[in-house]
Parts: sequence; structure tokens; C-alpha cells
Amino acid sequence: MSDATTVNCPTCGREIIWGEQSPYRPFCSKRCQLIDLGEWAAEEKRIPSSGDRSDTDGWSEDDNQL
Repeated sequence: MSDATTVNCPTCGREIIWGEQSPYRPFCSKRCQLIDLGEWAAEEKRIPSSGDRSDTDGWSEDDNQL
């Protein structure tokens, strides 16, 4: 019996062995890793916030001057 931990790839769902020898963890392959990165870059994924403000609300160039 093996002590290896298995996880599912977050992109395709394929079961993979979690370990230091897995260069793309938690993904099963470079392809799945790049698909996930592309989804973040295209803003298909994001971390939800509790505020209604955007990144630029309340910011101006004058804020950086002393």
C-alpha cells in the first residue's frame, strides 16, 4: 500500500499523485497549468471582494505627492 496523496487537477479533473516530483502541481500537465493561467488573465476567474470599490476608486496621481 502506498502513502502517496492523490488530488484532482483543477482544470481537467484528472487524478494525479501529489508530490515534489510533480513539476506542474496542482495541475496534471503544463497544458492544464496554462489553461488556468489564461482564465485568470482573461478575468474569467477572480477573487471575490466584499467591497463595491474598484481598484482605481479613490486614487489619483496627487495621492503620491508629498
